[in-house]
Amino acid sequence: MVQAPPKPITLAEFLTLPETKPASEYIDGQIIQKPMPQGKHSTIQTEFATTVNGVLKGRKVARAFSELRCTFAGRSTIPDVSVVTWGRIPRDQNGEVANTFPIAPDWAVEILSPDQSQTKVTKNILHCLNHGTEMGWLIDPAEQTIFVYRPQQQPEVFDQSAQVLPVPTFAGGLGLTVGSVFGWLLE
Repeated sequence: MVQAPPKPITLAEFLTLPETKPASEYIDGQIIQKPMPQGKHSTIQTEFATTVNGVLKGRKVARAFSELRCTFAGRSTIPDVSVVTWGRIPRDQNGEVANTFPIAPDWAVEILSPDQSQTKVTKNILHCLNHGTEMGWLIDPAEQTIFVYRPQQQPEVFDQSAQVLPVPTFAGGLGLTVGSVFGWLLE
């Protein structure tokens, strides 16, 4: 849902507003509220983040964050899952994970919700890729299809159960297939 503010709002002003539920993003001067996640979306999001963290976090390679606000290059978006390599995770003065992430994720994953605009979600992935993200995934549960985006390359489509999904260079060892991702919906 696009909310028309009474007057134009800047990114800095947007970041001072209280958070909404579901969360709102700031894109091209507009405040756009994300749809409320539903069962399939939530299942894939949770299992994906758990799987990535199970393989990469313990080795301090990368960490997956669900619904993390990433503010960079004039936008403030919230990918469904943001994977950030270990050395790029913003830290506070105590060495703890910072509250604000003024960076693009290394891997942006979006899960299409019913009635959500695939165009809007794709634009967010492309924005990430244009600002340093190594790979983006768009997971479409209704079509049982995963679109893989890389900088300066044509998107790839994966819709066969046995297909092994490409992952960013830092994420070797995940071994995810189309069937394993959508199999989470049967568990």
